[in-house]
Amino acid sequence: MTDVPELRTARLLLRPWRGEDLAPFAALNADPEVLEHFPSGAMTRAESDALVERFAVRWRDDGHAPWAVERLEDRALLGFIGLATAHFDAHFTPAVEVGWRLAREAWGHGYATEGGHASLRWGFETLGLPEIVSFTTPGNSRSRAVMERLGMTRDPGDDFDHPRIAVGHPLRRHVLYRLRRRDWEGQARRSRVTSLSDGAPTSGSATASSARRMSSAFSTPARPPEASAQ
Repeated sequence: MTDVPELRTARLLLRPWRGEDLAPFAALNADPEVLEHFPSGAMTRAESDALVERFAVRWRDDGHAPWAVERLEDRALLGFIGLATAHFDAHFTPAVEVGWRLAREAWGHGYATEGGHASLRWGFETLGLPEIVSFTTPGNSRSRAVMERLGMTRDPGDDFDHPRIAVGHPLRRHVLYRLRRRDWEGQARRSRVTSLSDGAPTSGSATASSARRMSSAFSTPARPPEASAQ
């Protein structure tokens, strides 16, 4: 993964995966509460390690995949945040999804939103994506709240049955959120104007526009890397 870029935010480092990440990543993947919205439930160590291997393949083949998320304060691995291509048949695919999965102790601190903003900016500015989506089960209120904080919006007409989840399974139904690049650019401009009007510094500060400073889910319960969530 030597070609994987790093993104730094006020509190996080989104970086390539390392061998020492496997044990703490397996620990969070073994937590039933973290995998509550996944039909297959908690993962074994072998399944967790295989997921990291698939991330490496995605970086090679797609040019993007989830990063390992390290907290700058103590260098702890919190989980993953990043982009993944949805490789399944649905009315909105092919599409690139922003998603996240964090250890339970990292919930409630805004890390998913912070890393999600950085991922969106990289996807729009570096990859030139016209749109980024995110999706999850209707009951995954935590991830849905992050999607909304990222500026993503939902049209109920976009909701869909995930083709990789069995017909009749209670987690098969999914909600879809979208963010188009032109809308993200508008949000970033408005955020900068607000920061300037409030007397905030124009750069180099945590109070400046988050989209500028950091220069979402995955949010579906299916097993592949394009389908993961907190």
